[in-house]
Amino acid sequence: MKCKRIISFLPSATELIYELGAQEKLFGVTHECNYPIDAVSKPRVIESVFDPENMSSQEIDDKICSLSERGEDIYKLVTQNVSIAKPDLIISQEICEVCSAYTNQVKNAIEILDEKPEIYSMSPHDIQGILKCVTDIAEKIDEVQRGVEIINLLNSRINKIKNVQISNKPKVLAIEWIKPFFTSGHWVPEMIECSGGINMITKTGEHSRKINIEEIEKADPDVLILMPCGFDVQRTVLEYEKYLRNDIKWNQLRAVKGKKVFAVDANSFFSKPSIRVVSGIEILAKILHSEIFTDFEVPNNSFLKI
Repeated sequence: MKCKRIISFLPSATELIYELGAQEKLFGVTHECNYPIDAVSKPRVIESVFDPENMSSQEIDDKICSLSERGEDIYKLVTQNVSIAKPDLIISQEICEVCSAYTNQVKNAIEILDEKPEIYSMSPHDIQGILKCVTDIAEKIDEVQRGVEIINLLNSRINKIKNVQISNKPKVLAIEWIKPFFTSGHWVPEMIECSGGINMITKTGEHSRKINIEEIEKADPDVLILMPCGFDVQRTVLEYEKYLRNDIKWNQLRAVKGKKVFAVDANSFFSKPSIRVVSGIEILAKILHSEIFTDFEVPNNSFLKI
């Protein structure tokens, strides 16, 4: 039986359902589902237990650590909206309990529903994993042909970059959190490799992890990409000014001295297992090899050289 009533526990699933043209089947989203803009009008089934919008990376990290130490959830279920939605499919994730609603919220949803829905958990750790989620979800919601079209288009865009012969590949380090430092994991190392860079520290599929300035010094990247999870360019620049602009050790890094530090819109193109990571690859290609990819058009405000 094909699913007709869906609730999404993560923004990338919401984006995909819209891209598949099945938004009329979507009866619940999260507080973070703001793309496309119509998603904001959908009932919320997930909320955050705190408001991170006006908090620094250090304040957010402290809050999450505090909640974890007390064994408390970062997200809460809006039970009334879940009951009204009566989903026959819940799309969740098993990648990161900090980034989106996780196992506890799924269990709570099942408990309050009389008719038990199917659960599909997105857990990609690389680009092919993200594309497989497109295929899986398209099949579950009876949009197979549209799913095939999306996959073909995304692969074409990826291959347009990968097939370019690039001899001078810079060493690139993507930083997923600024205070404390985390290096980017999962699909981001592969995005860097696809765009003509040599990824430093983590490998494709690995979880992001905490690092220190000494590890960054040892990696000695040619280019630093700042992509704090869930932040856009403007917010990332504010973080840079607050924590890094006058940091002595940071300013001794070769990439910083060479003015090769960039802020990107992580929330839209890097942090989530969304089909928009393909735009992220194009953005990286434009950053790393602007002289080669001169004809590439990337979204406005998607990156900024600091």
